Order: sequence, then C-alpha cells, then structure tokens
Amino acid sequence: MSSPSTSSADNLLTLTYKYIGQVPVLLDVYLPETKIVSQDLQTAHIPAVIYFHGGGLTVGNRKSWFPHWLKGGYAVLSYLLILILYMSDRVIDAGFLFICPDYRLIPPSSGHDLLEDIKDLFHFVVHGMNVALSTRKGAPRLQLNPDAIAVAGSSAGGLCAYLAAMHAHPTPKAVVSLYGMGGDFLTPHYLSEKRKVFFRGRELLEPEAFSQFIYPASLNLGAIIDSPLSYHPSTSPTPGYPANPRMQLARLYLQMGNFLDYYTGQHEPSLSANLQEVLISDNRAQSSGNDKPEDLLSLIPKSHRDLFPQFAIFDSWPPTLLVHGSEDSAVQVHESIHLHRLLQSAGVASTLRVVDSEEHSFDYAPDAHTKFGMKGGLFDDILDFLLKYL
Repeated sequence: MSSPSTSSADNLLTLTYKYIGQVPVLLDVYLPETKIVSQDLQTAHIPAVIYFHGGGLTVGNRKSWFPHWLKGGYAVLSYLLILILYMSDRVIDAGFLFICPDYRLIPPSSGHDLLEDIKDLFHFVVHGMNVALSTRKGAPRLQLNPDAIAVAGSSAGGLCAYLAAMHAHPTPKAVVSLYGMGGDFLTPHYLSEKRKVFFRGRELLEPEAFSQFIYPASLNLGAIIDSPLSYHPSTSPTPGYPANPRMQLARLYLQMGNFLDYYTGQHEPSLSANLQEVLISDNRAQSSGNDKPEDLLSLIPKSHRDLFPQFAIFDSWPPTLLVHGSEDSAVQVHESIHLHRLLQSAGVASTLRVVDSEEHSFDYAPDAHTKFGMKGGLFDDILDFLLKYL
C-alpha cells in the first residue's frame, strides 16, 4: 500500500498509509540524522512519536503549524516538534522517529471518519512502516519499535491523540496534548450560540458567507484530506486575513453552537440542539462544565460515544501530559482540567500544566522559546515526559 515519495530532505520520507477512493492519505516520517544515530541504533527498533496537526478538525494538513527555522535556528511554529527533532540532544540521541499524518476533515467527513483514519494509520505504522523504512537505499537500517509509540498533538490534534489512546492498537505508550479539544464537549462553549465576540477579540462571522459548508449543503462536498493554510497578501484590503474559508469553520460552528453536529455527523435531529435544550433548561448555560448528570449523557447516542474522550476513561489509558494556557479562548482550559480529573480518578498517571496568562497556540508565539524553551523549562518537561515512557 505504501509508496515512498521523493524528498529533498535526507531525513524525510513521505508515505501513503491508506486511500480514500483513489486519493492517497499521506504521512511524513522524519528520521534521526544519520550522523548522530549511534551504530547500535542502525539496526535497532526505535521509538516513534505520532504528532497530529491542529486546525479545529476543519483545516490543515501534515505540514500545517509544522516547525520552520527562523533566524538563529531557534524560533519555529511548533516548539514541541522542533525540540523533539532538532534541539534536544537527549531525544536525538534516543533516535526517535517523528510521524505527521494527514486525516479527513469535517465537513463532509465526521469524527467517525477521523477515527477510522487513526485506526488505519496505526495499522500501517505497526505493519507497514518497517517495510517502507527497509527500502531506503544507502541509509542506516532504522526500524520502528511498535511497542514504543507515543501520540501528541495540539488543539484538534490533541483530540486525535485522545482518540488514539482510546481506540488504537497497540495502545500508545504516552499522550501529550497541548490545549487539546475533547476534554469536555458538554459545555456552553460547544453548545451555545454566541452573540458576542468570544475568540481572541475577533469579529463574529456571517454564516451566509459559508453556505457551502453549512448542513445540508456541506454533504455535497467531496472528502477533504489536505486543506493548506492560506492568507491574503499584504496588497490585499485585508492583509493577513485567512484566504482559505476552512480556516474559519471551527470558529463558525462554535459560534453557531452546533460543532458537535458536524463532529458526530448527527444533524437530524440536531445533537447540539438536544444537548443545548437540557443545558439551558437546567440553568447550566453559564457553567464552565463539571461532571454531567445522566440527563445530558443519555442524550449522546451510544453510536457516538466512541468519539467522546470523557466517556472512555479507563485504567489502562496511557500516561498523559496535558498542557494548556489559562486564558485560552479557542479551547477552554477547563477541558484539560476536566480530563485530568477523570484520568486521575481512574488511576491513570496524568500531569496537568496550566500556563498562566497564555492564549491558544502560545507555543507558536515569537517569544515562546525565551519563555518556555530554556533549560529546565516547559519544553524540557515535555521532552522528559516522552523520554520517560519511550
């Protein structure tokens, strides 16, 4: 099934892990630098980190929010990735593989399609990756250890990591989530219509401008796997504004209070409307979301519960590190707090790091390395966590 693609980087291999019809679904594998892989590791099975991109499940690809060197070689778009791949001698010496996959986006796909992609991804990584790695001519024989795989992701990518922890085989050895979605979907943030600005001070959107992405018209869309980020140029009347409308969809669905309809694929009857009715009638519309009584949980059909991490916490869930900015307006910090509490109650090794005064995507900020990348800082803690379990 896999088909290596040409690449200008010696340490990058692009593979197809499945097809949607005739369309390949790709992943990138970043390999340890040959010159720093020890002789012993050249024939050994080595650990891997699978990193899922963010984008609200509606936009992006395996290269979105991926690290790019800036002046001095320190500042990049995602410091978790750059530290794993380039900046930590400990991780480089450990010889990690780093895997970044594409996956189907909503709409027209749903979380059920995403879950299928995650399962297929793991099947390929475990059963097909080493075959692909063994075909690399003139390169050290690096092989993946299928019993040493961690998952990580930011925002929607954190949700993907949770779904992998719930359903992937083999179960990942560790989970790292940076401001991940899905720690608690039963809150007004997902279920209430917004009539005031709620995200980073940005304007409310006009749904009419996104009619093709709104149900039922959204059903006419073809499956979307790769939707790259795009911005209006400096010569535009709106320089720097998203040019790809999909970049606004997650915010639009949150604003409309029906994100869960698109996530589960249940529009008729609207799952969000049913949940919202109970939330409001029970005078919980202003709640940040605590443990929910059965009147809310019972409204989630069993067929959808596999998509809700909060319903699937078990004692064999992998050790988890949750990192979240206290002022996050895209994915509220409550979600990580809530999931952390559930994990601890189940006896899972869970660590929560709430980063004071930080918004969504704080690790992409120009000063992120100064704040978090110094020796003994937050990024070192992330690396130490991965090294501990891999």
